[in-house]
Amino acid sequence: MRRFVYCKVVLTTSLVWVLVDVFLLLYFSECNKCDDKKDGSLLPALRAVISRRHEGPGEMGKAVVIPKDEQEKMKELFKINQFNLMASDMIALNRSLPDVRLDGCKTKVYPDDVPNTSIVIVFHNEAWSTLLRTVHSVINRSPRHLLVEIVLVDDASERDFLKKKLENYVRTLEVPVRILRMEQRSGLIRARLRGAAATKGQVITFLDAHCECTVGWLEPLLARIKEDRTAVVCPIIDVISDETFEYMAGSDMTYGGFNWKLNFRWYPVPQREMDRRKGDRTLPVRTPTMAGGLFSIDKTYFEEIGSYDPGMDIWGGENLEMSFRIWQCGGSLEIVTCSHVGHVFRKATPYSFPGGTGQVINKNNRRLAEVWMDDFKDFFYIISPGVMRVDYGDVSSRKGLRDALRCKPFSWYLENIYPDSQIPRRYYSLGEDRRCRHAALLGCFISTICLSSLNLKYI
Repeated sequence: MRRFVYCKVVLTTSLVWVLVDVFLLLYFSECNKCDDKKDGSLLPALRAVISRRHEGPGEMGKAVVIPKDEQEKMKELFKINQFNLMASDMIALNRSLPDVRLDGCKTKVYPDDVPNTSIVIVFHNEAWSTLLRTVHSVINRSPRHLLVEIVLVDDASERDFLKKKLENYVRTLEVPVRILRMEQRSGLIRARLRGAAATKGQVITFLDAHCECTVGWLEPLLARIKEDRTAVVCPIIDVISDETFEYMAGSDMTYGGFNWKLNFRWYPVPQREMDRRKGDRTLPVRTPTMAGGLFSIDKTYFEEIGSYDPGMDIWGGENLEMSFRIWQCGGSLEIVTCSHVGHVFRKATPYSFPGGTGQVINKNNRRLAEVWMDDFKDFFYIISPGVMRVDYGDVSSRKGLRDALRCKPFSWYLENIYPDSQIPRRYYSLGEDRRCRHAALLGCFISTICLSSLNLKYI
């Protein structure tokens, strides 16, 4: 009899726990649609665990497939942010992702006393789901003692859900999240300067507003800065599809460079860099330039090195300007191959640039060329003659910064940091032959005949 009662108690208890599990699964399965009040009553860590217990859309970085009868609506929503907003909204804000690190990275052990960091994220009319998924990925995959705060800088967004609703939401998170509001549209550069000035961490980590951090992303970045405070470090930037939100691992065999028009480009890591690392692909790659959207930098060094050029407008060229400045002024720029952060790459921008995109980028590129490229700027002006007509403002303070930091010439950068650049590192003179005026300038630079007619004399 006693054994029968005991069995009844066990069965009843088990049944209660099963019912509790079912209730929790049902309660959290629509977590993206919870209102502010409901979200505020939930433990974020519990939400993160529960979201991984079911096969929801996009879990483990899988592609989201939109039903055929929703395709037209999907296309209309796509125009808002230039990515598949319907797919993004279907995915949990804390979705699971695969561990895409190299096997050697998974066993690395990092010091306990690495510097802490503040995360700065600038957004302008960003989608709710992509912005909050960025924030949740930072919180869920960063050691709590290393994460001081997240600083969100609103660059004059107009969408209502990015106002009070966002403020109410971030108050429920277990990491301090501050929202700074720009009074008028100022662009990425000035908004980042505002956010950086407000940070409290030893390191500033800049992220875009449509990213997803993976497991182990932060520790290797901070560990490298602990080794060398003048090292500016970037993660491998993985691709999040703008159409399906599938998570695709980036390559550790590419690094940043630029072409004649001062456009950032990815190129294969050269053999000389593989040799320097003795074939160990888990070691950081020294990269001539960075994409600019995602990187970590010691806060004091960021200020010492001149932060961003405040004379630049909105966005464009600031990544190359900072890359040249870091290398020429004694720092280093590296891709930490054990760190992976995904980024939604769009084929077009949904935002307008005050003054026009071309005008803004030409101004920024002219400023960086005038300050950092010495006589090599003439190569850029020949291939992009329209840049010469742009008012680029006063650069005397930036030239003064270069003198104060005793920075090396651009010829040193080409010789030692980017010897595979297309720009000739040595020449006697640079001129223009009128016979090439009606030919494609790019063809002139590639063609041996036109190189000689441009009076490029190699040593």
